[in-house]
Amino acid sequence: MERQNAIWILVLLSLVVLGVAVTTDPLTDLENIAGKLVFYQMEGNATYVRDTGELASDVPTETMFELFDPKMNFSTAKFTYTWDLGNGEVIKGTEPVVRYNYPESGNYTLRLKVGVNLTKSAPQITDVYSMDVQVLDAIRNIELKGPPDYEVSQNTSLAVHVDGSPPMWVCWRFLPNCVPDMSGGCTLTMLYENTLRLNHTFTSAGVHCLDISVRNDISKLQTSFSIYVKRSYNTHLFFILACAAILVATFSFITVIACRPRHQNKSQIAASSNALFMKNQESEGQSLILFKFSNEKKEEKEPLLMQYGTQYSS
Repeated sequence: MERQNAIWILVLLSLVVLGVAVTTDPLTDLENIAGKLVFYQMEGNATYVRDTGELASDVPTETMFELFDPKMNFSTAKFTYTWDLGNGEVIKGTEPVVRYNYPESGNYTLRLKVGVNLTKSAPQITDVYSMDVQVLDAIRNIELKGPPDYEVSQNTSLAVHVDGSPPMWVCWRFLPNCVPDMSGGCTLTMLYENTLRLNHTFTSAGVHCLDISVRNDISKLQTSFSIYVKRSYNTHLFFILACAAILVATFSFITVIACRPRHQNKSQIAASSNALFMKNQESEGQSLILFKFSNEKKEEKEPLLMQYGTQYSS
């Protein structure tokens, strides 16, 4: 009798243990699948982690679903993944990773549907993850456009064109004679378009360098341009012409003074000349008046006026 009671007690204990095992099975109570999406982009030999939802266009991209399962509840489960890239492309598979690329920049919403089969008889557990993705054009080229010639003391307009998605941060500086600036200072400009316009006046001739660094949220590019600046010949020509004009005016004034004819004044003429006035009485009651000039000295006392004719007396 006691042996039968002991057997029944063992049976009850076994049932209790089995019941606890069944009710505490983690696979029967799971409803949510914990995890997150991680983005990687490969460019050359470098791999970049894009955890902010900003991706570069036309770059190989890898998105992975990282499962959070510290208790290993899903160690024997089977998963299915359905990736909706938001551009009309849908990829299905059994691996928690998908490889693709966005050929054009824009805003997309990536959605992932995860399905878990715990057992053959248990219903499938599903969960959906979504993330807004902003695809930007990486900075791949910087081009400088300016005049064909650069001169000293001339206001020069330059245009720097950047291939990349704005907004972009541009750090630029001019280096005379391309001597590196150890201070490392630059002018920081926020660019909301693809062209940066600069106005600069070079103060010395020679080779100058324009160092420029551009970055946006997904890429960065730095380059340097060499600019040859020549002396301004227009300034020298203006100075030469001005000096020549002054010299011509000076020589013209001297020539006019030297070549001007000398005129004697009236007192000198009266003092150095004697005039003889003669009047002859001719026939038919007409008179003839004659002038005779002679160069004689002032000291001579001869009369200047002589009149020949009939004398009248009172």
